[in-house]
Amino acid sequence: MSINILMPALSPTMEEGTLAKWLVKEGDKVNSGDLIAEIETDKATMEVEAVDEGIIGKLLVLEGQDSIKVNAPIAVLLTDDEKISDINIENFETNEVNTNQVDNKTQSNAENDIPQISNESQIQKITNLEENGQVNAHESTRLFITPLAKRIANQRKINLNSVNGSGPNGRILKKDVENFQPSNIVPITEDKLSSNNFELVKNSSMRKTIAQRLVKSKTEAPHFYLSIDCNIDQLLKARTSINALSNGNYKISVNDMIIKATSASLLKVPKANASWENENTRYFKNTDISVAVAIEGGLITPIVKNVETKGLLQISNDMKILAEKAKEGKLLPEEYVGGSFSISNLGMYGIKEFAAVINPPQGCILAIGSGEQRTVVINNQIEIATMMTVTLSCDHRVVDGAVGAEFLSQFKVFIENPSLLLL
Repeated sequence: MSINILMPALSPTMEEGTLAKWLVKEGDKVNSGDLIAEIETDKATMEVEAVDEGIIGKLLVLEGQDSIKVNAPIAVLLTDDEKISDINIENFETNEVNTNQVDNKTQSNAENDIPQISNESQIQKITNLEENGQVNAHESTRLFITPLAKRIANQRKINLNSVNGSGPNGRILKKDVENFQPSNIVPITEDKLSSNNFELVKNSSMRKTIAQRLVKSKTEAPHFYLSIDCNIDQLLKARTSINALSNGNYKISVNDMIIKATSASLLKVPKANASWENENTRYFKNTDISVAVAIEGGLITPIVKNVETKGLLQISNDMKILAEKAKEGKLLPEEYVGGSFSISNLGMYGIKEFAAVINPPQGCILAIGSGEQRTVVINNQIEIATMMTVTLSCDHRVVDGAVGAEFLSQFKVFIENPSLLLL
């Protein structure tokens, strides 16, 4: 009996994904554990293994197809000497409808309304008829529309001849009809054809997820911001001394020391180490620090876990490994999902000060600016010091102003007295 290979949920937050690449082709024999595809999730590209053994009878989605819902069929696996002719591929409606939500009568009527194309010979036959004038353009177009897409188009009175299909062989899908905007149709003139002053780039699954999460954070979490200046001269001296003793075996960064100082501050002010969960507020006893890393196409926050138990060298090693895996798209879900507190550091880009958007459901994110020499008053004397401005973004549902201020005060103490990090 044939088995549906479904789009897997590769992370707790994944709702849909993109089939980046097939690692098998129709007719290939696969065993349990064999790699069959690469799936692009909202955070990374991950390899997917076969669960059962059999013959790949039909690949239902094309490479590069996006917005495939979790648990939607992506391929058919044949078992027990089955042949592809033994099953009805037309019954597999990839990424279009949940068959549990559509009654059999409605589905049957829709399928009777629109003939389906099941193989290349049928497509070629229709093409030949059209070329000979036996099929008009409207009739040929109807053959490339899913039943659900046709129903939605009829309800919205959309002319399907104006809709571009994104499915296999130009088939019009549900999302094509839902995203169709008549106002977007602009007559192409000679001036427009010669204009080359913009480029349209399709948004990746990661970019869409980032957009959704940031909008959710800014609209649901009442942000407020607190800033403080830290003198990092002593921290820079300590870092230089540590690296000088390494004989080139390791290199501690300012960011590594900031991660450690953040952890130490959270232990002093545990009410800032919290997340909002509607009915409850979760207060963490350990410090799992999410660190923002810029990667191709977006941003990801790998987690340095249990920072309170680690020294600077271990933090540095963990951060290097996580950053490399992030840029290669090889992070595992447990390496970026969760975390109790976030850090975003743009100091290396020369940014003096900024306010970051909270990473929900966490209660705070610390934005790190660049260290720069400024004139300051120290012991009633005007001196030159290396100052760093940091800004704490707080979710007021979780962290009150006094708690945020206490955290920043402790952070300033640790940054300006780095020897305290050894305690």
